[in-house]
Parts: sequence; structure tokens; C-alpha cells
Amino acid sequence: MYVTCLDLEGVLVPEIWIAFAEASGIPEFKRTTREEPDYDKLMKWRIGLLKEHNLGLKEIQATIEKIDPLPGAKEFLDELRSISQVIILSDTFSEFAAPLMKKLGMPTIFCNNLSVDENGMITGHNMRQQNGKYHAVKALQSIGFKTIAAGDSFNDLEMIKNSHAGFLFRPPKHIQEEYSQFKTFTEYGDFLAAIRSVIEADA
Repeated sequence: MYVTCLDLEGVLVPEIWIAFAEASGIPEFKRTTREEPDYDKLMKWRIGLLKEHNLGLKEIQATIEKIDPLPGAKEFLDELRSISQVIILSDTFSEFAAPLMKKLGMPTIFCNNLSVDENGMITGHNMRQQNGKYHAVKALQSIGFKTIAAGDSFNDLEMIKNSHAGFLFRPPKHIQEEYSQFKTFTEYGDFLAAIRSVIEADA
């Protein structure tokens, strides 16, 4: 049996921090895991930037409430869940993800959480596990599942490399070129067909 493991941001919903950069008028927040492979370093930098501008969780959540799934994402996810178990593996945080999951039909998501003080300021990020996406696919495999994985950023590569089938979905050009061994998709229909082909070939 297959479990399809998907990244969230850039695959099913827009990048949260890019949306926040545009809402806040602070372009520095546009830096994501597409540019910075070290997620811990990236989050510490983001938290410092939030503190510098006196912005907290409430301001980010206000932006997230206005974010809709990417066009066609929910329909893709609904169809995918009819042929495969699906888990979203994301380095985002439960405090960010909840409203987005409602808009996607409440799929299962494994993510992280934030430390927030009494004033609503984000003071830290708590990773469920270092390199959690990799460990999630290996754990699924250890209990007899085969995994298909897809994402668009540096922090998705370990789960893609270590799955039975791995794909890139709408990655930036530099990642696509550097990891050309993985087939890249830009349209949900083609992406779904590829996943279906993997599953049917093993039936």
C-alpha cells in the first residue's frame, strides 16, 4: 500500500511567508527554503525580523486567514485521496496550518509548533524532529508502506530521495536544474497521472 507524502507550501497553498511579506510591506520575509537550505537558521532569522518590527503571531494569522489553496489544489487532493493515503509533511507550524487545512478538506498533516509569549510574540520554533520529513517516510516504510513524495524546496529533498517514487512540483529553476533526476510537474493533472501510474504499476 502506498502513502503519498506532500509538502504544503508551494505545492498546495501559496508560501505563507511570501504572503506575509507582501501584507506587511517587509520584502525580507520573502526568503524561504527555496533559497535557504538550513531551516533552523531561516526560522531564527525570521523570528529576529518579527521582533525587530514588533510583529507577532496575530499579524501572521491575519494574513493566513486570507490565503486560499492554489487553484485546483483541493480538487487534486480530493482525487489523490481516492487512490492513495495522503499525509502532508510540512515544516510549517500548527498555529499557521489550521485554517489552511479546513480549506483543503482537513487532510492529515505532520508539522511543528511555535513558542509564543503572553504578548503574542513568537519567541521560538519547536521542530517535532530534526529532518522530520525524512524520518516520517522512513517510519512509514518500516511499518510496511511504500511512499511517494513530492515537494518544491531544499527541505523536501530527503523525503523525495528516500521514497519509492519522488517528484518535484513547481520548484524554482535552480532546484529543478540541480536535481534533474526527479521528474518535475507544473500541472496537477499531470502530477496526479504520474502518481496513479506508480500505484497501478505496482498493483
